[in-house]
Amino acid sequence: MSVSTARKYAAIVIGSGQSGSPLAIALTKAGYKTALVESTYVGGCCVNVGCTPTKTMIASGRMAYLASRMPDYGVHFSQPGAQGQIHVDMLKVRQRKRDIVNSFRGGSERRLKDAGVDVLMGSARFIGQKKIKVKLNDNQSEDLICEADRVFINVGERPAIPKLEGLREVISNAPERVLDSTTIQELGEVPEKLIVLGGGYVGLEFAQLFSRLGSKVHVIQRRDRLLPREDPELTESLRGILVSEGLEIHTSTETVDVSLSDGSRITVQLRGSDGKPSSLTGTHLLLAVGRQPNTDELDVLSTGLSLGSRGHVETNERLETAVEGIYALGDCRGRQAFTHVSYDDFRIIRDNLDLLHKPSASSLDVPPKPHTTELREPLIPQVAYTDPQFGHVGVRLHEIPASQRKNIQVAKMPMSYVARALETDDTRGMMKAVVNGQTGEILGFSCLGLEGGEIMSIVQTAMMGKLKWWQLREAVWAHPTLAESLNNLWGLLEDAPSE
Repeated sequence: MSVSTARKYAAIVIGSGQSGSPLAIALTKAGYKTALVESTYVGGCCVNVGCTPTKTMIASGRMAYLASRMPDYGVHFSQPGAQGQIHVDMLKVRQRKRDIVNSFRGGSERRLKDAGVDVLMGSARFIGQKKIKVKLNDNQSEDLICEADRVFINVGERPAIPKLEGLREVISNAPERVLDSTTIQELGEVPEKLIVLGGGYVGLEFAQLFSRLGSKVHVIQRRDRLLPREDPELTESLRGILVSEGLEIHTSTETVDVSLSDGSRITVQLRGSDGKPSSLTGTHLLLAVGRQPNTDELDVLSTGLSLGSRGHVETNERLETAVEGIYALGDCRGRQAFTHVSYDDFRIIRDNLDLLHKPSASSLDVPPKPHTTELREPLIPQVAYTDPQFGHVGVRLHEIPASQRKNIQVAKMPMSYVARALETDDTRGMMKAVVNGQTGEILGFSCLGLEGGEIMSIVQTAMMGKLKWWQLREAVWAHPTLAESLNNLWGLLEDAPSE
C-alpha cells in the first residue's frame, strides 16, 4: 500500500480503553486536534471482552444457581416433575451478552463522534519519536502517517499463552477446544468438561460460571491456594464454597504438558507438590494464567523508549515516559490492571494538562483532584466477581511483618452473623478488617460475601475520609441492610497474631 501525506495532530491516543476514549474526548473539547487509533473495537477490553460481557454472563450463572435453590425458599414449579430441571440456552446467554456489549460500545462511539475526535480504525506502529503509521482495517485505504506533539499509549493487555509442551500443537489441531477469556465468551454450547488453568480472578469467575451453567469443571492452580495475594483464611473459605458447588480444585499442581485424545478431547499431564504425576481429560481447556501487554507490535523502541522485562511501558507517577511528550495509561503500564485504575489514569493526565477549567476561588465545594499515581496507591479497591463476591481494599494482615504488628488488631465475622444475609439465605463467606488499635485507623478490609464488593466500598469510603473504626460501629445504618454489619464487626476485634 502507498502511504499518504502525514497528518498533523496536537495529540494522538493509541487505544480506546477506559482511559483512552475519555482522554481523547477531553483533549478535543479543550481545543486540541486529536486522533484516536483503535485496532479492534471502540471501548477497549472492559466494554468488549472484559468487565461488561463477563459480568453479564455471570448474572446468567447466578440465575441458574438461584433457580436450582428454589425449593430452599419454598418455591416450586407448578408442573409435577419439573422441579430441579434447569435448561441453559447458551445461545441466549451469548446473545444477551452481545446485546449489552453493543449497547455500551455504541455509547462510546457516539460520545467520540459528538466530541469531534478523529477516530482511526486500524493498527498503529511507531516510526519515529512521535510519529506513527496507521494501517487501516479496511485493507484498501492508504496507510496513514500521523504526527503529534503528544502521544498517549493505551493499548492494554491480552490473555497470555503459557509455554506448555504440546499446547501449540493442540491449538493448531483443535483451536475451538482451547479457550481464553475472550473466546470462551463466544461459545454456543456449554462445555461438557472444562479444565481451567489458573486460580486467579479470571479463572475462578469463569470456572464457577460454567459450572453453574452445567459444565464439569476442574481448576488447576500452580500455587498452594486460590487468589494467592488475598487473605489465606478468606481464600480457603472461597475454596470451600466452590467445592460445595461441585468444582474440583487442584492446588499446588503444575501442568506439565497438553495433548489431544481421541481427536477431540484434551488431556493435561499434571504434577503435584509431592512430584507424583496425574492427568485429566476434558472437552475444553481455558487458559487463565495471566495477561501480556499489547506493546509488541508498536515498535516502541523507535521512540527511544525501552520496555520493562514483561513488555510494559514504564512511567513516572505522572504517567510520563522517559521521552518527553509520550505518556502511557492503563494496563500496558503493568501496574494494577483494573478498569477503575485505568480511568483514574485519564483523570491524572486530564488534571496535569489542565484540560478542565479551574474552579473559581469561591468554589470550595469542588474537591481536590489527585495528580499522581502515588496518592491513590494505598486505597486501590478490587473485587473478584465470584459468587459470593470477594472485595478488598487496603492492607492485608499477612502483608504486615510479625515484628511490626504492635497495636495491630483484627476483626473477623462470618456472614452468618449478618441479618440481611440470613434473611436472603446466603450466609456464605466472612469479612475481615485490620486496624491500628491505638489510633483507630482502618488499615484494610476484605469481604467474601453477599455483595462483598459493595460492603467493601463503604469501608473504602470511610478510609478515604479517615474515619475511625469506632465511628462505623456507632453509625446508624438502615435496618435490615448489609451495611449494618459494620455495627457489629468491631465487637470481634482481637490483637493480631505475632506470627
